[in-house]
Amino acid sequence: MEVACLQRRFIDLTATIFQQEILDSQFTQLQQLQDESSPNFIHEVVSLFFQEAEKLLNELSKALDQQIVDFKKVDAHVHRLKGSSASIGARRVKDVCIAFRSCCEENNKDGCIQHLQQVNQEYYLVKSNLEDLLKLEKQILASGGSIPTMK
Repeated sequence: MEVACLQRRFIDLTATIFQQEILDSQFTQLQQLQDESSPNFIHEVVSLFFQEAEKLLNELSKALDQQIVDFKKVDAHVHRLKGSSASIGARRVKDVCIAFRSCCEENNKDGCIQHLQQVNQEYYLVKSNLEDLLKLEKQILASGGSIPTMK
């Protein structure tokens, strides 16, 4: 019963994450790459994404704190964050990055600052949801169950 309950929660959380477009089909494709030969694949990829994203968000914050903003540098950081987000399926983060880059092209510091706040919110939303998903996955496996596949 415990495993079935955890699996149901996993399915419900995954469905909610996709309905809210926090993640997209790229994440599903990553999940399909996890198997017996690489049982921690998703956890490793997600951890790398968290590290990279937090480093980039820090760099963006520093760059936009400068008296004279180097918009090319800001754009390069946003471009990397967009790529990382797209590769893991963090759709809303990626979408904010696209708008953020437009502000960089226009040398719009206020717009960049607003988008940095927005990208931070979206990042922490995806991080929280992914941490919850990974925690459930770990509980399911520890209880002897298998991870339900999403269609």
